[in-house]
Amino acid sequence: MITRFEDLDLSKKYTYADYLTWQFSEMVELIRGRIFKMSPAPNLFHQEMSTNLFLKIGNYFNGKPCKVFHAPFDVRLPLPPGKVKNEQIETVVQPDISVICDLSKLDIRGCLGAPDWIIEILSPATASKDLREKFELYEFAGVREYWIVHPHEHTLLVYQLDEHGKYQGTQRPYVREDSVAVGAFPDFVMDLKGVFPEP
Repeated sequence: MITRFEDLDLSKKYTYADYLTWQFSEMVELIRGRIFKMSPAPNLFHQEMSTNLFLKIGNYFNGKPCKVFHAPFDVRLPLPPGKVKNEQIETVVQPDISVICDLSKLDIRGCLGAPDWIIEILSPATASKDLREKFELYEFAGVREYWIVHPHEHTLLVYQLDEHGKYQGTQRPYVREDSVAVGAFPDFVMDLKGVFPEP
């Protein structure tokens, strides 16, 4: 059992079985066996946007057969999908918001398998991970829709899986004045004025 983050060997690859034994306070994610330390407590803008998104999404899915979760919430991604046993999984992430419609993926520990929709809110410490590592990870895992929110620029990038399993994005970032149709749920249109805090 490891009780201090400093005792981890960051050059080593770990599995979900290892992850379950860690007893330190720092929040971490595993991506293909490598440890990524999450940013400190989110700032006010991050929290406000996360809350606004969660409420809008939660209201839409009220009474529908999908569930919405916000971090901290473990999402275990067997890579390749369906080919790795639970304890041998090397990727455990905590998206800011996850929507899961296949409720068989849910268990007491979180979600096992790709959510239908993931939203990440950028922070300076995690921006490159969300824009690169997680983009490739979610695409490969089969997350149908991936939104990346830039809290300070008040912009949103939207990516949806095409028929070849590759993300296709919008031609330009969405801004506060836009309304965004959620590709995975075509009757859901989100007004971004209610997402980004007033300047």
